[in-house]
Amino acid sequence: MKTGCQWRELSIKEYFTTDGPCWQTVYYYFHKWSKDGSFKRAWINLLSSNKGSLDLSSVQLDGSHTPVKRGGEAVGYQGRKATRTTNSLYLSDNTGQMLAVGTPQSGQHNDLYDIETIFKEMLEILEQAGIHKRGIFLNADPGFDSEELKLLCAQNEIELNVKLNKRNSKQAVVEYRYFDEELYKRRTKIEHANAWLDAFKALLVRYEKKIFTWMGLYWLAFITRFLKKLKV
Repeated sequence: MKTGCQWRELSIKEYFTTDGPCWQTVYYYFHKWSKDGSFKRAWINLLSSNKGSLDLSSVQLDGSHTPVKRGGEAVGYQGRKATRTTNSLYLSDNTGQMLAVGTPQSGQHNDLYDIETIFKEMLEILEQAGIHKRGIFLNADPGFDSEELKLLCAQNEIELNVKLNKRNSKQAVVEYRYFDEELYKRRTKIEHANAWLDAFKALLVRYEKKIFTWMGLYWLAFITRFLKKLKV
């Protein structure tokens, strides 16, 4: 995870007093547990058991594009990055602890693409962990300023604090909207969280072709970071 080395270059034997497993064995179980959802369930159970260590006074929403080197599922050309990318949406707590990631989309799509499906998916992860969505204050940048997300938040009794998208300025003239500037400053926490995700070189550039193995790396990174916070 940290080094980002390819599976074939993975050195196992140095960690064992006798001959350790080959890289194929390690990858077999990683592939198996990613596909059957074991890593995701482990993350949800860890969240559920340690909700008291989270700061849920506000929750942050953000997206990030990851460059892709080997092709695969959910890959598309992203003009701003001038390369093929995969786009993922995240939720973090008020300290920058990641909570959930949605199923990645191909890079040609913006953050609002299929937002209903992805947002509900992330909320479902919180619900499974026993984190109730009702009354959550959600910060989001102007890229998420849309009627669809506002409606989704209203339906789930979530207080959306999204900065005005200047492209929607004409609508803002006739529509009053409350926006808390001080609360919005907390959104920087998820940008910090994205920065520490980049410390996992396996996530900095995507080499995994399958979405479920790519997601497996995310769950492992979330688990690793949270365990470090808990000092376990």
